[in-house]
Amino acid sequence: MNYLNLDKTKSKATVKELNILLADYHLYYQKLRNYHWNIVGHNFFDLHEQFEVMYDDAKLKVDEIAERILTLRFQPESNLSNYLKLSNIKESTSNKNDVDMVSDLLNDHGIIISQMRKVIEVADQNSDEGTIDLIGAYIRELEKTSWMLDAWYMQTADKRNA
Repeated sequence: MNYLNLDKTKSKATVKELNILLADYHLYYQKLRNYHWNIVGHNFFDLHEQFEVMYDDAKLKVDEIAERILTLRFQPESNLSNYLKLSNIKESTSNKNDVDMVSDLLNDHGIIISQMRKVIEVADQNSDEGTIDLIGAYIRELEKTSWMLDAWYMQTADKRNA
């Protein structure tokens, strides 16, 4: 049954990009957990709490992306080994300082936003407004989080260079 009235072949292309985004979010989520656990120093309390807010948000998005893939009548990727192969995000060490952690996350945000735009571009070719709406909201939210992290980063990096 095709209750969504979407072209299955075009949906397959959307799902391919969604699975990459799903992999990106899994690695991003784990990186946030890593940083949450391993943050030390003067900014511990602020960043420990912020990283928890961010990984809680990422966990929700992982579930929603997988459910969107299921809604499109495909199977989401669900193996860590496949996530490592698919993801544009790279794992991180645990021994970074606060500024490097935030810098790394800002870099990942750019990568994730780029992948989200690919999802929207492909979904648009199939008039898949459900996927476009979901991912468009994610872009807006991640851009706001990036702005806030960048404001923190600039202030903290400036203090260290003074």
